[in-house]
Amino acid sequence: MIMQIFKDINWIAVLVGAIGYFMLGALWYSFLFQKKWIAYNKIDMNDPNGKKGVGAIMFASFIMMFICSAGIAILVEYMDLKGWMYGVKLGFLTGGCFAVTSIAINMLYEKKPLGLFFINGGYQLLGNIIAAVIICCWR
Repeated sequence: MIMQIFKDINWIAVLVGAIGYFMLGALWYSFLFQKKWIAYNKIDMNDPNGKKGVGAIMFASFIMMFICSAGIAILVEYMDLKGWMYGVKLGFLTGGCFAVTSIAINMLYEKKPLGLFFINGGYQLLGNIIAAVIICCWR
């Protein structure tokens, strides 16, 4: 049964959903919230070791976004969702109930600033919505 769901997934839509999610991150963490995010995380931009492994980190994060998009595609297929409004609703569900709450739990224990929660949580919520809308519309 579960293998049938994987067979019916539109993998191109999953890939494009993951790319949309990733591109949002480029905008979100480069232009919109770069300075605040750096300040909240206390990152020293002059440290030469600070940029080591960035390519691998970005590749790994894209793989995680692809997995998230594949999970969204499974839900879309299982629930037979079509259209952008279902994508928005599903993105709010997955982003709000899973991604944002998971981030909140970690930040509570790590005692991170509330502003960092809004930056990271907002990104995950919007990224889920973007991926879900792409996947729901591309059926």
